[in-house]
Amino acid sequence: MVGPPDLEFIEDGPPGAEITLVLAHGAGAPMDSRFMNWWATALAEREVRVVRFEFPYMRQRRQSGAKRPPDREMVLLDTWRDAAGRWPGAAIGGKSMGGRIASMVADEVGAAALVCLGYPFHAPGRPEKPRIAHLAALATPALIVQGSDDPFGRREEVSEYELSEGIQFAWIEGGNHDLGRRGAAPEQVWLDGVDRVTEFLRGRAGRPSARRAGRALGRNVAD
Repeated sequence: MVGPPDLEFIEDGPPGAEITLVLAHGAGAPMDSRFMNWWATALAEREVRVVRFEFPYMRQRRQSGAKRPPDREMVLLDTWRDAAGRWPGAAIGGKSMGGRIASMVADEVGAAALVCLGYPFHAPGRPEKPRIAHLAALATPALIVQGSDDPFGRREEVSEYELSEGIQFAWIEGGNHDLGRRGAAPEQVWLDGVDRVTEFLRGRAGRPSARRAGRALGRNVAD
């Protein structure tokens, strides 16, 4: 791990990689969970540099061993701003909550791209309260890898949302919120998703971020 005491990072992949992706964990598991480890390793094998970090509540849980609820949204947002500031020009994203919070700051921090692994469009059983208001105006190019049977946002529900045209989807047929599928080893199911993420990121390599492109056109995409 590297980084200052208040924000530590795990890095995977070649240091000189053309693509860097900063990933945040979900609400219930740390940055070195089975899911996060597999995705970081798989992307690193595909020449993507992956950087992981933890939100304050998860760092405290690691130290004390006691489970804690996620931090207040403002703390999560500020932590993401801090992390993105350490890796300027990188793509950002994460698992579930980590990806949702990344989507809320992507335009502001000038992220090269956004990758969400299982986006929590709504709480399970509460599709009438979607968390999508900011996604309609998202300027950062985004890829959401989503299980078609995810209780946090099934395909038939998501298809009705008004989202930015810059958001692409990689659907995992029969997939759940962890992008797994009943009767199959998770790693086998994740392979299609990781290849789509790699293809998406390679397509963004070397292009200006949405914020820089907006400035070149004389506008601020965060407005």
